Amino acid sequence: MSTWTTLAVLDWTTKRFQDAQVSAARLEAQVLLAHALSCKRIELYTNFDRPMSEAELASYRGLIRRRLAGEPLAYLVGEHEFWSLPFWITPHVLVPRPDTETLIEVVLARGGAVTTKPGQGRVLDLCTGSGAIAVSLLHELPELTGVATDLSPEAVAVAVRNAERNGVSARLEVRQGDLWAPVAGEQFDLVVSNPPYVASEVIPTLSAEVRAEPRMALDGGPDGLAFYRRIIAEASGHLRSGGLLALEHGFDQADAVAAALRAAGLADVETVADLGKNPRVTLGRWQP
Repeated sequence: MSTWTTLAVLDWTTKRFQDAQVSAARLEAQVLLAHALSCKRIELYTNFDRPMSEAELASYRGLIRRRLAGEPLAYLVGEHEFWSLPFWITPHVLVPRPDTETLIEVVLARGGAVTTKPGQGRVLDLCTGSGAIAVSLLHELPELTGVATDLSPEAVAVAVRNAERNGVSARLEVRQGDLWAPVAGEQFDLVVSNPPYVASEVIPTLSAEVRAEPRMALDGGPDGLAFYRRIIAEASGHLRSGGLLALEHGFDQADAVAAALRAAGLADVETVADLGKNPRVTLGRWQP
């Protein structure tokens, strides 16, 4: 073919992605092409017969090669949607998963008085990464203020940008440090976290796409539970009476996390499944 139009390029890329078993092949082809052409996805169809220049084709081919090599789509285009909000994403942070929206849903459904104290409710997001959880909660609950922590200074910078992008920066302070260290002596009405939870020996077996994400955001130690032990061990010292601790985890870790919460003295422990019916979030309430 001597001339490649946007529609022809989309059709070709979709077939190539399908052959490579890329999920949502057509959508990903659209997102990458719109990014390469600096346009909106709808414009690919309103200008479907637009010929592409050699420079545009070269740019797009580069994106296709990187995607087929396993680089996450969000890293290629620099952003990702979570909870219907736009987030900047870099290779320094985990790409937010749809399953993590279960954590937001759990807090909204079970937070109760914890999340409805005008000017008083405080949330803490440990291992915040891109800030997706904290930002989404503060966007949904304008009465909350919060703190988000992460060990990675690069992740902290991304979370700060995302708080600004989504209009909650005045209510969210992002601090760099290891888990509870940045909030020593402080208490919260709500603590949430999606910590690293993949067992160390499992990481080499993950897909190339997942292995492209930062190992420190994935590696949960020998059994995947190292961060849960540390978070739960210190939770009572940072939760106000009646405060809620909600943790995302792997589909096979619910029993261990629930047992640890009960052993630490938390009450009303329960596990909630995600849309795929996998145990995804376990929570408990501190009632001294």
